[in-house]
Amino acid sequence: MHRSPSDIYARIWDAVQRIPRGRVATYGGIARFCGFPRHARLVGYALHNLPHGSDIPWHRVVNSKGMISLPKRFGAYQRQKTLLEHEGVVFLKERINL
Repeated sequence: MHRSPSDIYARIWDAVQRIPRGRVATYGGIARFCGFPRHARLVGYALHNLPHGSDIPWHRVVNSKGMISLPKRFGAYQRQKTLLEHEGVVFLKERINL
């Protein structure tokens, strides 16, 4: 069975929506949960393509090292970190203890 990108993205968005406040998941963990093992980048693509104004908590997804994957030189890095800190997520030297 062939799935369209919109079906795949919807599945990923649903999984991300389930991450509790104050918790994080990894791109790879979301990919495995959705049945796409070894496709962590697909999760990144799906989050990059969230509909404008979406309430899906994209900021709760981090890389396998417990770090924010966005480049520090752009405002989105600080935005993600701030959102996570407001939820009680603790960073130690730019890492979250997974």
